[in-house]
Amino acid sequence: MTSLLVIIVLVLLAIALWQLTKIFDLTQVGSTTDDSQIASDNDNNIQGYILFGFLAFIYIFTIYGLLKWGNLALHTPASEHGLLVDNLMNITWVLIFTVQVITQGLLYWFSFKNRGHKDRKALFFADSNKLEAIWSIIPSVVLACLILYGLYAWNNIMFVDKDEDVIEIELYAQQFKWTARYAGADNTLGKANVRLIEGVNTLGVDMSDKNSEDDIVVSELHIPKGKKVHFKMRSQDVLHSAYFPHFRAQMNCVPGMVTEFAFVPTYTTAEYRELPFMVEKVAKINKLRAEKSVELVAKGGTALDPYTFDYLLLCNKICGASHYNMQMKVVVDTPEDYKKWLSEKTTLAQDIKAAAAAEKPAEGAAPTGDSTAKKVEDTVKAVVDTVKAAVAKVAMK
Repeated sequence: MTSLLVIIVLVLLAIALWQLTKIFDLTQVGSTTDDSQIASDNDNNIQGYILFGFLAFIYIFTIYGLLKWGNLALHTPASEHGLLVDNLMNITWVLIFTVQVITQGLLYWFSFKNRGHKDRKALFFADSNKLEAIWSIIPSVVLACLILYGLYAWNNIMFVDKDEDVIEIELYAQQFKWTARYAGADNTLGKANVRLIEGVNTLGVDMSDKNSEDDIVVSELHIPKGKKVHFKMRSQDVLHSAYFPHFRAQMNCVPGMVTEFAFVPTYTTAEYRELPFMVEKVAKINKLRAEKSVELVAKGGTALDPYTFDYLLLCNKICGASHYNMQMKVVVDTPEDYKKWLSEKTTLAQDIKAAAAAEKPAEGAAPTGDSTAKKVEDTVKAVVDTVKAAVAKVAMK
């Protein structure tokens, strides 16, 4: 109802302004007006100054945006290749910002300098090979350098030597959660297929493959500091994207194929929490949450829990209604803590055996509710049959 009233008010306001315009036109009857539709020198001067005003707005808003929201950008990378990615990003945005400042300044300056004047005639020339060469060659060279540097960075990031000592982990994406599968002691992931999904085996791991016997499936990702981790990614349903923002890593998870990415963590979770910028950021977030909690409690709600930083694996593709909630906690441990954590986990083969054993009733155990009900049913049926036979005998006599 409120929206309808707002729309009605806006329509009435538009009608009123239109009527006021008509009234203004009537008041100008008899006065001298210029209806030639040709811009005068005064018009050109006004437009020229408006151009400079718009240029100032662009520069001021850009600087304001950098000062206001620049601190929201990701800070220190938590992987070895993160510095390379950040360096490429910084070079790109500084170059773009510099070119934007120069080209916009020149564009508006020449538009003002060569604005229309009744005593000046515009110079026309069909083409200039020199100018075309300048504005074609310079951008081409700059873009070529950026692309080559990007390819160099990409190849360094994506290269994984076959003989390199890495940890093999599979990331399995499905609406709307992540699951991780560790390769186990043999460091080789077993084969998998979605057609093999059944019961505890939610990833469709082929248990007939010997490499699958020591695979470990978990819902929280742990990786060791200083060790290269090679991720192989699958999707069960739609297109997802495995995004590790603090590790500067992202790779699409495509149904029907396996994609991969590798990186070396450089900070444990505990170390990253202690970095000065993160301590300041967490304190600021908790201050906002405390202020919000006061409002919630005053309204009879529940206070917000304090925020603690954790690395996260997110989905960076809009994969459905609960896409925003598709995340997994990532913990970077010391190598010793990582080995201890992994040694405490059971293998998928053990989980499958335990699930199968739970389905079978133990030998000598008391009858279950279903078997007891069946025996009662059989007894009642036998009694009914006996009564029927007795009644039949009496009837025959």
